[in-house]
Amino acid sequence: MKTVSAHIVTFNSEAYIRDCLEAVFKQSYPIERIIVIDNNSQDNTLAILSEFEDRITIVTNPVNVGFAPAHNQAILLSDCDYFLILNPDVKLHPDYISELISVSENDELIGSLTGKLVLSSSPDKIDSTGLEITKARRAFDRGAGEPSGQWETSEEVFGVSGAAALYNAEMVKDISLNNDFFDNDFFAYKEDVDVAWRARLLGWKAFYCADAVAFHERGWKKESRSKIPLKIRRYSYINRYKMILKNDHWLFIIKHLIPFLAYEIPSWGYFLLKEPSVLGSWKAFGSNFKKSASKEKMDSI
Repeated sequence: MKTVSAHIVTFNSEAYIRDCLEAVFKQSYPIERIIVIDNNSQDNTLAILSEFEDRITIVTNPVNVGFAPAHNQAILLSDCDYFLILNPDVKLHPDYISELISVSENDELIGSLTGKLVLSSSPDKIDSTGLEITKARRAFDRGAGEPSGQWETSEEVFGVSGAAALYNAEMVKDISLNNDFFDNDFFAYKEDVDVAWRARLLGWKAFYCADAVAFHERGWKKESRSKIPLKIRRYSYINRYKMILKNDHWLFIIKHLIPFLAYEIPSWGYFLLKEPSVLGSWKAFGSNFKKSASKEKMDSI
């Protein structure tokens, strides 16, 4: 039987982490190890985690290193065949992992899997059925907000959401750059899209299994943008350009230039007028340009 480790990164997650862990404990497929990386929570998260210290591995970071670096920490602690990357605000159906494993074991090229993620507040609505990307290099959660009953077909997808993703350890090893699966420079947001892009370029498949179900609270996207911390909005904005620099090819950008500019021009107009502070992320991007450009480049999709 293939082994699975579950990895959760917490940051002020007291409202969700107990329910999340309880759902992991109830999985019908045996989980060899549960690893929780805490990014310097200031609420009662650590107190709640301590209640389960005999059943989980807890690593505490002195500062918030971000989603991507923390999950890389967890991956390095596991030697399992599969890694379940899980947000603390997700609750899994008891058969979530078993359904995904059964699909993966039938195709050795499947490296990433997700189930049907529905909104915790509205289970009849989709949160994500995988990732898709447009010619403008915009990535979306497939089916977000649509009736869940419309997404009963299991199929290959561009990639999977990092909220509840099962990754094959062989794929993780194959696409990692400098021993990092997620790009540490991303901190948070779109790191799962970057992974999906890299995986496809190297011949790995991603798959959506409609029979695996999970419930996602879906954090900051429910709030108005003005309530989102500037740091997070900057990462969400600039990480799109980071993954383009790493994974795309100028010939493909020229090929898709019309849809690319059709998005870029109004996007720049919006941020210049409405959120000019977000554009400050270009300063850090420029200072790290050589570092990003020097990372392994691959032919585009």
